[in-house]
This record gives sequence, structure tokens and C-alpha cells, in this order.
Amino acid sequence: MSLKGKVAIVTAGAMGIGRASALRLAADGADVVVMDKAESELQDTARAIEVLGRRALPITVDLLDRTATAAAFAHARAVFGPADILHNNAGQSARERMKPFWEADPEVWDFILDLNVGTAMFCSRQVVNDMRELRRGRIICTSSEAAYVGGSGATDYCTSKAGILGFVRSLAVEMAPFGVTVNAVLPGVTRTRMMDKMSKDYLAPIIQSIPMGQICEPEDVAHVVSFYASEGARLVTGTGLLVNGGRVMA
Repeated sequence: MSLKGKVAIVTAGAMGIGRASALRLAADGADVVVMDKAESELQDTARAIEVLGRRALPITVDLLDRTATAAAFAHARAVFGPADILHNNAGQSARERMKPFWEADPEVWDFILDLNVGTAMFCSRQVVNDMRELRRGRIICTSSEAAYVGGSGATDYCTSKAGILGFVRSLAVEMAPFGVTVNAVLPGVTRTRMMDKMSKDYLAPIIQSIPMGQICEPEDVAHVVSFYASEGARLVTGTGLLVNGGRVMA
């Protein structure tokens, strides 16, 4: 799945799934722009990309700042040229602010919806005109198995991840005549820094709920991103692939 000569942009690329995706795309031959707020981790990811022999461009940016985001994409284009691949990976749950819907703070759900869906839409807007003109491109969005199941205290998160699927399908239809594909990857429970803080007693029932008995690693998701980015997936568009060991099936 060679991506030699391609330019990839990964948002929220400093850690976790974003970092794994950036490194996998680089290993496959792409030069990678990584965007994130976490400057120290971002620089570390950029150095790891360069160790793989590819060019890296780390850009520290708050993706909720539309003006700064537009400037970041313009800078990436000026340095590396038009993007061939965009992985929209920014997102999170409400975390410690999770509440039942009847108690949820509208400001919190506005934040979650904007971060999880709004940034994917806005970042995609920054690359679609070049992709249309060049008649090539890959847009990949991180959704979640939560798009298919409800979660107590996570109405905003589940709604946002389902919204990603609607966005992917609609944009896939619009971009198909230009040879551009748009797809989603839907991770299940994934090993991240947050998970490292969880006790074995807390994790045990979660692992038991996974038919394959294994928690998803960021690299498992990155493999799917790499496939979607490849020429082998040229006719795969508007889809969402679950990576969760069978915990949720759709």
C-alpha cells in the first residue's frame, strides 16, 4: 500500500490514534502534516516520522479556532503542496463532565459536537477544492462504535459520532465524481493514556464484553486508515469500518 509521493494531514496527531495513523502513513511513504494543541507530544511525533525517512510538518493549533485552523491548512499547503489524504481524528467525550441528558449542560454538548463533528467538516472544507481540481484524494474520519449504541451520560458523544457517519456518506456522494473517497473508521475501546490510568478491576468487565477478548490498540485503527488511503481502496467510499473485536456489530 505505497503512499510514496503523497501528502497526508492528520488532525489530533500528537498522541493515541492520531500518532499511530501519522506514523503508519509515513511508513507507507507519505509526508505527513500533524496538527494538535499538545506541542511537546506533537514535536515528538514529528521526529518519529522523520526517523522513518519522511518529511514531517508539526503545526500547533486549536482546531476549534476556525481562523487558526484555516491558517494552519494554508501553511501546510504552502510548505508541502495540496493534501492527498486527510485523517480527521480530533474528538473526545465529555469525560468528567458526563451527565444524564436531563442534567447535561448545553455548553458541554455544544463543545463535543463542534469538536467531534464541526472540526471534521471544517478541516475537510480546507482540502476538498484542491481534491476536486486534481480529481484525487482520500478523506478519513474517526467515528466510534458509539455511533451504533447508546451510552449513559454520553448522549452528546454518541450523537456526534453518528453525525460523522452522516457527514461521511453525504460528502462521499458529492466527491465521488471527482475520484475522491470519504470513509470512516469506528474504533471500539482503545488503549490510550486515559486507559493507562484505569484499574484492572474496572477494565476486566470491559474486556469480557469483547468477543475477541482484546482491547483495540491505536495501531489497529491506523492499519484501516492506511487501507482507506491506499490505491487498493479506490472504489471504497461512504463506508464505516468497526475495529472493536466484535463488541458491537453493524
